Amino acid sequence: MRHLLARNSEPVYERAPSPAPFLPAKVPTPESGRKAAKAARKKLASDRIREKIRLAKAKPGSTPVMPQSPETHGIDAATMTATAAAGALKVALRPATSRTKRLFDILVGSLCLMALAPVMISLVILVRRDGGPAIFGHRRIGSDGKTFLCLKFRSMCVDAERKLQEHLANNPEARAEWDKDFKLKDDPRVTKLGQLLRRTSLDELPQLFNVLRGDMSLVGPRPIVADEVARYGERFVAYRNCRPGITGLWQVSGRNDISYRARVRLDSFYAARWSMTKDLFILIRTVAVVFRRSGAY
Repeated sequence: MRHLLARNSEPVYERAPSPAPFLPAKVPTPESGRKAAKAARKKLASDRIREKIRLAKAKPGSTPVMPQSPETHGIDAATMTATAAAGALKVALRPATSRTKRLFDILVGSLCLMALAPVMISLVILVRRDGGPAIFGHRRIGSDGKTFLCLKFRSMCVDAERKLQEHLANNPEARAEWDKDFKLKDDPRVTKLGQLLRRTSLDELPQLFNVLRGDMSLVGPRPIVADEVARYGERFVAYRNCRPGITGLWQVSGRNDISYRARVRLDSFYAARWSMTKDLFILIRTVAVVFRRSGAY
């Protein structure tokens, strides 16, 4: 018995753990660094988007009446405001960087240019009859805030700027209208042929060259001038994410018949909810709007 107890009372020693095999440390690569940076940017953007949506929904009086069109699907103004705020910081689906959208612009723009070439040549001859140039280029703001020359058939007289300043100086009502929307319903600068071109939107056909050059897209926000950037405020970030369009959500939702504030919201809403399906829908609706000549002057 003592023998057994002695044997059982002997201390038991555990075996020392074998050393772990040597594993080389992970060496960071440029690819892993890019992935980590991209993940960090996405997280930061998501946090900022959620905060923008929270502030937009909580802000009192931020739900103005919005023009309802089939493209907005009857969405209320609060949802449009919040969605536009989210789209202002959208990175992954920027319309300006979509290869599918760019390829579509090139293919359809080229086909339209070839089909409409006879009409455009005829308009060049008609516009040049007063001795001025047929095509007019105006400096506009494009994607990423870069400027470009937006092309149009000239619809105004040769000394348009001088005539505008004289008209605004002598007409306070016209000055107020110009300061509000940068447009005049009864513009003294517009020629008789120019009135026809504007009502039928034929003056915008040269913008097909802007599309092929990459300055514009077939569908996008209305191209704005530098003086309008301040009126966009924070929503200018959403505008910069797009190439300006020959047509867009604004053009098929009332055009000049809606307020400037609503126009800015529509541009932001488009940037946030952009898709090729919606672009096709807007293009189809544009044909009907052009034939009705609604909101064009």
